[in-house]
Amino acid sequence: MATITITKENFDSEVMRSDKPVLLDFWAGWCVPCRMMSPVVDKVADERPDYKVGKVNVDEQSELAQRFGVMGIPTLAVVRNGKVESQSSGARPKGKVLELLG
Repeated sequence: MATITITKENFDSEVMRSDKPVLLDFWAGWCVPCRMMSPVVDKVADERPDYKVGKVNVDEQSELAQRFGVMGIPTLAVVRNGKVESQSSGARPKGKVLELLG
């Protein structure tokens, strides 16, 4: 399944009311570790159809970044039933991302 772009306009419908758990990738175009993580997150989206995977550009969606307490990027957050279940910052290999999903 392809990743989707998450904005404040679609956040409630795509994340809070999702029937699947959601992996959110908080990133920015100027962030080298974020660019390294992007293909990893894309692979996870392809391999885990039981999860919805969304990307949040922190430069364009600062309100969402603040809402999740994002202090550094890349940050990954898993949201299940409208609640943050787990969150981590920094680049990590695919295996660690899959561990975050549980």
